[in-house]
Amino acid sequence: MSIQALLFDFDGTLVDSETLHYLSWCEVLKPFKVFIDELTFCNEFSGVPTVKTGHILQQRYDLPKAAHTLAHEKNLQFIETAKVHKPVLMPHARDILSLCAKRFKLALVTGSTSEEAIPVLSHYGLLELFDCVICKDDVEHPKPNPEPYKKAMQQLDISPEQAIALEDSFTGLTSAVDAGVNTIVIPHQHSKRQDFSKAQWICNSLEVAYQDVITNS
Repeated sequence: MSIQALLFDFDGTLVDSETLHYLSWCEVLKPFKVFIDELTFCNEFSGVPTVKTGHILQQRYDLPKAAHTLAHEKNLQFIETAKVHKPVLMPHARDILSLCAKRFKLALVTGSTSEEAIPVLSHYGLLELFDCVICKDDVEHPKPNPEPYKKAMQQLDISPEQAIALEDSFTGLTSAVDAGVNTIVIPHQHSKRQDFSKAQWICNSLEVAYQDVITNS
């Protein structure tokens, strides 16, 4: 069965947003006098759902706020941070999305909220390339649950066999694979030590993923 759609993750796959997520968490943690250096934080929490990150931080530092409250504050802080500092696109992201849109249906499947993802896509003029956008607030159970990918495929009216997902983290890979979708993983410096044994392909860049996998699909 031929591939009809490509399902793209957002953070770490299309945009390099790790620093912005880190800075947002720094603002949330500042009142509690908690400081974690960027490399340590990103290596541990890259691709980890925001609420889970909040739970770990709450437990580790005995913070007086609930995990979901910390996560909500971080999401709001990210929106404010991104107004000033837009995350940069990953190398070749714009060109590859444009090329892929000529051959396939495209979906964005992200663990970010719509308020976090949509302004960035719009800023770079990429939103119109997507036939479907599934954000964290569009589902009841976000990644690593398979619901986001299942919902995207339902909206595109395709089966898992007709899609390829592109991810950068164990969390996203788990979501896609549990939805039955073969997945390309493109690790980056903060996710490269995660378990990608369930990936169908591992590529070192979007460009390589396009040339070695997508063009042959």
